[in-house]
Amino acid sequence: MSTNGSPPAAVTPGWWETLQSGQARPRHPYWLHALLLLLTLGTTTVVGSELQRSFARNQPFFFDFSGYARFWRDPASVLDGLPFSLALLAILLAHEMGHYLAARYYRVNVTLPFFLPAPTLIGTFGAFIRIRSAILAKRILFDIGVAGPIAGFLALLAPLIAGVSLSKVETGIALRGDVIFGTPLLLRLLEWIAFPGVSPDDIALHPVARAAWVGLLATALNLLPIGQLDGGHILYAFFGERTRMSSRIFVIALAALGAAQLFTSAYKMGYMWLFWAGVLLLLGMRHPVIVDPAPLNARRRWLGLAALAIFLLSFTAAPIRTTGL
Repeated sequence: MSTNGSPPAAVTPGWWETLQSGQARPRHPYWLHALLLLLTLGTTTVVGSELQRSFARNQPFFFDFSGYARFWRDPASVLDGLPFSLALLAILLAHEMGHYLAARYYRVNVTLPFFLPAPTLIGTFGAFIRIRSAILAKRILFDIGVAGPIAGFLALLAPLIAGVSLSKVETGIALRGDVIFGTPLLLRLLEWIAFPGVSPDDIALHPVARAAWVGLLATALNLLPIGQLDGGHILYAFFGERTRMSSRIFVIALAALGAAQLFTSAYKMGYMWLFWAGVLLLLGMRHPVIVDPAPLNARRRWLGLAALAIFLLSFTAAPIRTTGL
């Protein structure tokens, strides 16, 4: 993030808002935001359709590119994937709008969300906003950083509860597929309530629950206490420069987790953590320069604890792993 202008010599209440209000704001490329959203709706709906077909047939989820060919021939044939795609996009949008609205509250120069369509297992690489001006106060950095995960987490609760209630027991279904999806703590808790005594490997998740699962994964990734991730910003707002070393330690731990999984026969998808560790080490270790170092108040400290609880409920060490390899 680049710094536009310098703060006044004496840090006074409202100086940040006064500084930001005098800065020109470039126009949003609304057409690009709309196009990316539409394309992401398409790719996630295709994935959702494949999820729904597998669920209806009591089969494990298997995804290839045939869904896109089917969509090309007959777009209406994938409309049964809309519950998954709409739930997922609503969760991702809530997360990014949490950041966006908090940034606008402080008159920070910020873009609307950019969605990233992708022909992957979930149909997207997520979404992001771009902050185009400096954030120089701890309270502002914290508020913008924590708003996204909390908004996204609250948005996924209803789809998660509804999706688990629509799920069903199918003995050994997870072990019959090519990949096994990890079970975050919150999902496991709801499964235990809905299906007491049933193993996660025997539960066929409804596509709406799978959309919420993606939301949990995105929340956990964003709350990793590293660099420019939301978790890194939150930690930096509490501890300042001391987090520079901790970010590197967490990246090394993430790489070690990936390497351990890569060489363990049951977890051949460890390259996911290795990839994230590499990206964060190269691109995501910088922190904003803080000019207003006033400590966070009690309300923000409680919100920080809430963010930690959300991370623990959302995280799973092996989100996706292969079977029989």
